[in-house]
Amino acid sequence: MKLSRLASVAATLAAVLGLGIGGAGVASAQEAAATSYVALGDSYSSGVGAGSYYSDSGSCRRSSKAYPVLWKNANAPASFHFTACSGARTTDVINNQLGPLNSGTSLVSISVGGNDAGFADAMTTCVLQGESACVSRINQARQYIANTLPGRLDAVYDAIRAKAPNARIVVLNYPRFYKLNGSCWVGLSETSRAAINAAADHLSDVIAKRVADHGFTFGDVRGRFTGHEICSGDSWLHSVDWLNITNSYHPKAAGQSGGYYPVMEGLA
Repeated sequence: MKLSRLASVAATLAAVLGLGIGGAGVASAQEAAATSYVALGDSYSSGVGAGSYYSDSGSCRRSSKAYPVLWKNANAPASFHFTACSGARTTDVINNQLGPLNSGTSLVSISVGGNDAGFADAMTTCVLQGESACVSRINQARQYIANTLPGRLDAVYDAIRAKAPNARIVVLNYPRFYKLNGSCWVGLSETSRAAINAAADHLSDVIAKRVADHGFTFGDVRGRFTGHEICSGDSWLHSVDWLNITNSYHPKAAGQSGGYYPVMEGLA
């Protein structure tokens, strides 16, 4: 009788545990299916440089290989809105991208701030005008990042939270662009490359601080891109692309899938 009772208890416990595991799996699947995801931001979120652009996205160059689409394909959210746009600044996000957000939005991703800081102009200066002009322009960008950008980030983060009060908001940063002492033999000087990397780190630090103060989630992609910078021999970033200049200094498809998507997947 004792053995029989023990067997019965064991069977009951196994059934309960089995139901518990099954229930958790069902809950997780239901949670994923109920997700309402909106992807905001600039060219690093729209997927410039990755190719395979949606024809209806025009100059925004939204790519089917961008990390928001990769996350959508892997997780099948209940709804997905992709409003990220090449060249977007914080004001562009506020004015043009927040339409899909509402109280039912449960997940938002964004990368923004690089264009506010004059990224494109700084890189053009570095490529065309030499080391002294490059370092001077980078220092000017860093002053903007330190003194003006925090307020711009606060404005866009506040606007997102106001329209999506219940959402988990994931803010992704930018990679370092160059592997120092790498395999590049022509182009920018090592001093210019180091200055560009330092500015990218400064930008990431400012973004991370504002994200933390707003209670959002910071997604740091720099670790994923380490070993895959320009001059690494296995770059996930375009260098200057004279045949398609818009690709320059943007992630390739491998940078979206190997750099940005795993960070987004791990946080969302």
